[in-house]
Amino acid sequence: MGKIRIKTLGDEEQEKKQKREAQKRSEAKKAQKEFAEPTGEKTSEKKVAAQSAAGQQVKPAKSETKEEKKQKKVSAKKQKHSKKYLAVAAVIDKSKQYPLDEAVRLLPKVKRAKFDETVELHINTTDKGIAGSVILPHGTGKQTRIAIANQSEDPKGVEALVKQIESGKIDFDVVIATPDAMPKLARVARILGPRGLMPNPKNGTVTPTPQDVAKKFQVGQINFKTEAKFPLLHMAVGKVSFGEEKLTDNIKAALQAVQTKNIKKVTLKSTMSPAIPLDTASL
Repeated sequence: MGKIRIKTLGDEEQEKKQKREAQKRSEAKKAQKEFAEPTGEKTSEKKVAAQSAAGQQVKPAKSETKEEKKQKKVSAKKQKHSKKYLAVAAVIDKSKQYPLDEAVRLLPKVKRAKFDETVELHINTTDKGIAGSVILPHGTGKQTRIAIANQSEDPKGVEALVKQIESGKIDFDVVIATPDAMPKLARVARILGPRGLMPNPKNGTVTPTPQDVAKKFQVGQINFKTEAKFPLLHMAVGKVSFGEEKLTDNIKAALQAVQTKNIKKVTLKSTMSPAIPLDTASL
């Protein structure tokens, strides 16, 4: 006869209890692994599920107050900027509106890049649809690339320009067209329009004398127009290297073209710098 194993009732119950506890621990580990986030941290709900599986007491999650949520958002926003940017931004008093002469003097101090940064005006206007052109006394500091579409003198050139645009190659800053070239350019209006490059009689880029208009752009004429959906204007008005006098002349010319009655708020900045609020009363 084979050997007979005898188990007492107490031992059997103890073994079953140990198996159940071991199974719970295994399930808890599995739950923790399944619910783990990519960063290795668990969300509050997943943590609760893992704790429940392990038979642990679940503590209610602490709800954030509105002030705590606000502080968290502010901290997250600050972290988006580098230490160098924050150090430069500290030079500007955001609660202050700077007179133009003071703002122009401040520009070199908040310049961050090694290259010669472009100086920009960002204008909140009273309404959408404000557009025009202005010749900056000292130019923009950037060579304007001009494409001319003259149907009567160069029909093949117009067709070549249209095909180039259709292919997605935009290597110009302004398109100047004769009136008879506009039906051809209508084919690419959906490409040029959103970029603000579609010729328009209002800004002088549809003209019977495109060469004369091209000369104006070469000496510093810029066109401006508010964004399609928002009353905002963005204008390049020179380079940081221009110095205070030239920048002041260009900025005054630009703001006069927009007209103070159309202006609600103006900020001045260079390519990589924080914005400097301008005192519109001093413009």
